[in-house]
Amino acid sequence: MSVDKRQKLKSLLDTVPSGTLVDSKWMRRNQISDSLCHDYAQRGWLHRLAQGVYIRPEKEFHPTKLIDWRILAVSMHKIMEIDFHVGGMTAIELHGLQHYIRMSGKQPVQIYAEKLPGWLEKIDANAVFQPRSLKLFSDPKQGIGSLRNQTPGLGGEINFPVSTPERAILEVLDMLPKEVGFDHLDKVFESLYNLSPRKLMPLLQSCRKVKIIRLFFAFADRHRHAWLKYLDKDSLDFGKGDRQFFKGGKIHPEYRITLPQTFFDSEHGDIHE
Repeated sequence: MSVDKRQKLKSLLDTVPSGTLVDSKWMRRNQISDSLCHDYAQRGWLHRLAQGVYIRPEKEFHPTKLIDWRILAVSMHKIMEIDFHVGGMTAIELHGLQHYIRMSGKQPVQIYAEKLPGWLEKIDANAVFQPRSLKLFSDPKQGIGSLRNQTPGLGGEINFPVSTPERAILEVLDMLPKEVGFDHLDKVFESLYNLSPRKLMPLLQSCRKVKIIRLFFAFADRHRHAWLKYLDKDSLDFGKGDRQFFKGGKIHPEYRITLPQTFFDSEHGDIHE
């Protein structure tokens, strides 16, 4: 390869911010061959993290340092153009609505997409990515926004797709009871006093799972936030018949879904049949 062409490609690579990642698809889109990738790695312009993915090293780059998952998310969105969003309890945490502080261990990150790259689980990051499908909503793009100033090292100028609080809480309800406890979720619901009924209604109408709609209103009634009175229940499909959701639980008198006994005995007042 000529020096001029190498320098042209080096200039292209310089458009990638230090500390962010590129994948083999990005390389191909920009006509960077596998042999040239190897050449760049030899020169220190790239560092291979796994098969098909590289990081643009910072000046103080340490190969053994864990990759910040937010940098990875920014890279996937802005540079690699991978279609995904971060949701569930991770989105709740990003919106500052989480009540519990994680003491140790890698953070679980719920990431929603039709298909994620195979190398994602091979990256040594400070989080464990938990892939999720987009099947919960008939409109998979409903209720997805972005957060700024959440990405270290990039000045907050670049963001990545994140569920709004309105979508995130429905995604979290879909994690009950195996991945999220009722008491934990109850505390989260307590902090949701600023939800937008204008954003909630289309999400509830798009929700494909009757049990999620029933659970949402069971918790919403329990906490009696001001936005609740603006939701039109008559336009929603609650299904028919009782639903066994929590084994050994008690049936909710209105929403006909089994919940733990502790849900009915609380400072919000007992629920009686």
